[in-house]
Amino acid sequence: MSTNTYSLTWDLEAFFKGGSESTEFSLYIEEIGSLLTTLEEQVSQFTAPKNSNDVTNLADIIENIQIVGKKLSQSGGFISCLQAQNMADQKANLLRGTLTQLFAKFSTILTTFHDQLTKVEESVWNEILNSEEFKEIAFVLNERRQKANELLSVEQEALITSLSVDGYHGWGQMYDTVVGKMEIEHNDKTLSVGQASNLFSSKDRSVRKDIFEKWEETWGNESDYFAKILNHLAGFRLSVYGQRGWNKVLKEPLAINRMSQETLDAMWGAIIDNKAPFVEYLQRKAQLLGVEKLSWYDLDAPVADVDSTVSYSEGAEFILEQFKQFGDELTDFTKMAFEDSWIEAEDRAGKRPGGFCTGFPESNQSRIFMTYSGTPSNVSTLAHELGHAFHSYAMKDVHTLNKSYAMNVAETASTFAEMIVADAAVKNAKSDQERLALLEDKVQRSVAFYMNIHARFLFETRFYEERKNGIVSKNRINDLMEEAQKEAYCGALEEYHPHFWASKLHFYITGVPFYNFPYTFGYLFSLGIYAKALEEGKSYEQKYIALLKDTASMTVEELAQKHLGVDLTKRDFWESAVKLSLKDVEEFLSITE
Repeated sequence: MSTNTYSLTWDLEAFFKGGSESTEFSLYIEEIGSLLTTLEEQVSQFTAPKNSNDVTNLADIIENIQIVGKKLSQSGGFISCLQAQNMADQKANLLRGTLTQLFAKFSTILTTFHDQLTKVEESVWNEILNSEEFKEIAFVLNERRQKANELLSVEQEALITSLSVDGYHGWGQMYDTVVGKMEIEHNDKTLSVGQASNLFSSKDRSVRKDIFEKWEETWGNESDYFAKILNHLAGFRLSVYGQRGWNKVLKEPLAINRMSQETLDAMWGAIIDNKAPFVEYLQRKAQLLGVEKLSWYDLDAPVADVDSTVSYSEGAEFILEQFKQFGDELTDFTKMAFEDSWIEAEDRAGKRPGGFCTGFPESNQSRIFMTYSGTPSNVSTLAHELGHAFHSYAMKDVHTLNKSYAMNVAETASTFAEMIVADAAVKNAKSDQERLALLEDKVQRSVAFYMNIHARFLFETRFYEERKNGIVSKNRINDLMEEAQKEAYCGALEEYHPHFWASKLHFYITGVPFYNFPYTFGYLFSLGIYAKALEEGKSYEQKYIALLKDTASMTVEELAQKHLGVDLTKRDFWESAVKLSLKDVEEFLSITE
């Protein structure tokens, strides 16, 4: 197979020349400031329409909200990329502070505007939503108005937003600062936490054990800071919820994800009842590794003896080849992402750990961040992030207000893309050992979604309940984490990871509360979509794109009903999706008999 050579580093100059020192970007940030001042004036003079003909000002404000929203997202994407590519970029950290203040101002303006919408009489409001001009964004406008009805007064909400800049978000940024300075020594080398985490998939158990012990120790040494940060983040949230009269911690995360408690319960119920085969997989893996029981640091250990490292360009070609079986739009889009240097994949020190995809809505582009070291799981991650980028691309012609899809459906396109590649990798394996390795990579992902994410969900739910009664000590947080892991993994492990709460960035993200269950939702939802794609072949791509376009303009229950004909509040859909992933476990158990 002829392989093109693709760049391992991304092109950020396409947006603003000069990185964090960019004059162009400084001017852009200033422009956002003045646009916000104009928008603020407009909103302060806006009064609720008395009839459906009196909507000129409403249309103007919505137009300007779109413009400012796009610019803020463009800036946020740029700064995220700068911070991720070089954690020591001090200027980028300062820019993040400036942008956080602009976002806070925007949020306050929106709160005032949405409050005005609550003053529109119900009959007039329904006329407006059904009018030609606003029909397309009716769901989002109505959602914003309903949310505004559940908030405090505009002045109180503005005060909360203003205090959150140096309070709430400040704590989140403090976490990033501490992690950015952390290093782990191994074999006379100094590793960033991102580089160290890659060693959990080493085939040498002594390496994994050594890294894990140092990993636990390193996060443990800083755990005073992390416990303080986590307590303050949760405390801030709980105070706000209390002021608003919200007594359920999951109220906000469920609303953000446009899903009901019934759907969440049905999903976890189906998973909990089907964990036994995954426990069997963990036991079999322990046998294959020659240990009585797996420890946390064995979860990512390879069971097959293959050195199948794949160069970045070979990985890219493989992804393109598999996407081609599914559809032309996805393939052409992905080729463009590789050729136009949308991806930062170089394995070097100083980068932040993990991977992400961020959008640049003004340029109709995305950028993908990861550290590629040639493992099969790196190829999966790359496909996953390309799925995210395709989701944004599929929505390029959708109204800006209909583009804010929630995290649970955000994980759908990414997981779907990953499945296409992972399935193909197993089928195309060149040897039994390689097939075993790739099959296990798929099973590991199910274990991550059904057990690791479940542990995070259990931990966070219980931590918040205890936090209601005051500060939770770091030792108690460790206990809560370990208890959640034991329950989620059905006691299948020998040694757990008590400081996982400190090392997992997701617990410290201030933009989204409960950054856990949406991953599992996205995984299972995309399994359902994947089953359809296998059934219908290439002709399914247009239906798939139609589904993606609707992801931000209806509830997930409505989305599933419209595009898949299923009821997410019932267990059937979730059961059938879980059963699809059980096939991989059955195959793994059969070939390792």
